[in-house]
Amino acid sequence: MSSPPPASWPIGFGATCLRATLYILLVGALAQGVYLEALHFPADHFSERGLTELAQTALLAIASALLLYVLLALRELRLVALLMFGLLVASLIREQDVHLDTHVFDGAWQLLVSLTLLPILAVVIRRRRRFVAEFAAYANSFSFGLFAAGFLTTYVFSRLYGRQDMWRAILQEHYLRDFKSAAEEVVELFGYALLLIAVIELLLLARRWALARKAG
Repeated sequence: MSSPPPASWPIGFGATCLRATLYILLVGALAQGVYLEALHFPADHFSERGLTELAQTALLAIASALLLYVLLALRELRLVALLMFGLLVASLIREQDVHLDTHVFDGAWQLLVSLTLLPILAVVIRRRRRFVAEFAAYANSFSFGLFAAGFLTTYVFSRLYGRQDMWRAILQEHYLRDFKSAAEEVVELFGYALLLIAVIELLLLARRWALARKAG
């Protein structure tokens, strides 16, 4: 398989404005959903049955499906997409930990994550030269910047920001677990939104590269 083209076709101003508008609407809809959950569903505040958790699952499922399309239908960035697919599917499984532990067996999500990630890592390591070539081209893209931001937001900042000790220190005698849960889950939701947008941009980038290759 030939290496990805060094540069993609330029994105038109109109297309950029359209995509920016759609992404703004997505983020706004998620924020409104959090508000509606707090307003109308007090019994399920940021729980496994809450709107925020369901939205997280939906974002991860959509992003995983789009990456699967890249893997099956496009020739470009397959190993990069494969590694991202493994990470997001593992996160999707992790989001169902309570259901899996309750209805399957305790520790089921850890087993499923291992069965998902280990074969993918084996493929990437075995084809590491191809992966490095793809990553070198992908690292200069808008999609990679978004993915890095989403990764840091979801897997680093949300965990640190949602620490119980920190919220106890901030709220002191007024501490309620809902504050801690809301802080962590809403930041995590935004991180997943960034990851989805990054995947959309990856798909569009791969399509532009495919068109550029055909035209060349």
